[in-house]
Amino acid sequence: MKSILITGASGFIGSFIVEEALQRGMEVWAAVRETSSRRYLTDERIHFITLDFSSKEALKEAMNGHRWDYIVHAAGATKCLKKEDFYRVNTDGTRHFADAVMELGIEPERMVFMSSLSAYGAIRESYPYCDIREDDMPVPNTTYGDSKMKAEQYLDTYAQRLHLITLRPTGVYGPREKDYLMMADSIRHHIDFAVGFRPQEITFVYVRDLVLAVFLALGKGQDGRKYFISDDKVYRSQDFSRLIRKRLGDPFVLRITAPVWVLWIVCIISGFIGKITGRMSALNKDKFNILRQRNWRCDITPAKEELGYAPQYDLERGVNEWLG
Repeated sequence: MKSILITGASGFIGSFIVEEALQRGMEVWAAVRETSSRRYLTDERIHFITLDFSSKEALKEAMNGHRWDYIVHAAGATKCLKKEDFYRVNTDGTRHFADAVMELGIEPERMVFMSSLSAYGAIRESYPYCDIREDDMPVPNTTYGDSKMKAEQYLDTYAQRLHLITLRPTGVYGPREKDYLMMADSIRHHIDFAVGFRPQEITFVYVRDLVLAVFLALGKGQDGRKYFISDDKVYRSQDFSRLIRKRLGDPFVLRITAPVWVLWIVCIISGFIGKITGRMSALNKDKFNILRQRNWRCDITPAKEELGYAPQYDLERGVNEWLG
């Protein structure tokens, strides 16, 4: 029986990776924090390990004596109150984890790191848009994306010894995800909100397809390779809202398209309120750069050719399963 360690196991993507690993008959170790919810980790076969990514020494102490055939590092932060928290969690946490794994002599058969298309930033923004390719120069335009790219760059030093494969998914949606659910809730309340008047081409991947890519990478990935992951289709924002409306019974909606500067003001105010209340908001300065970006196309040909990745969910099928 193969063993697998999954960090970020209590999160949206991590919990689905845990489920798939159990279905494949693996010995599953779920890495969680002391405060992590275990709502989606109730299977009695799961082994738990508490990891503190703020300290290499704490990680070494917790993992000492353990060995895993596979490691999936899916822990990370997508929203933070402070810019430095992105680097503390996504960059430094990954660095501490990789250092601890190496210093303990845990050399897995394969390790997958969950990065993001956001690590590349706003490139190829001239219309008509072209796919973002792996040989493009990354220019992260968000703190989140920059923290992920810096984590990638650090892991490059260990890529061969860790047998590391990096996945860069585009917008991931599905059950247990909260940000896209806000859009569905808005439509339920008869408001369809869009930003910017320039054409925007966006891409998605349903969470189950991303999990498929993870296990293909564990089985077939080449050391040091990095793959963009999407459903291999390109959409407009209207397509997403149209499919949500269809699934919800086609309620009447008022479609509001606001200038980018309006979004900027909303994000500034929302971020300011978040700092005062200590509660993270889905709208902030970092999210502003994501929402205003026009080109989210990406080339997944390497994943298809090298991993055998064949997404099973287009947006319509994914939305229908997601919203039940």
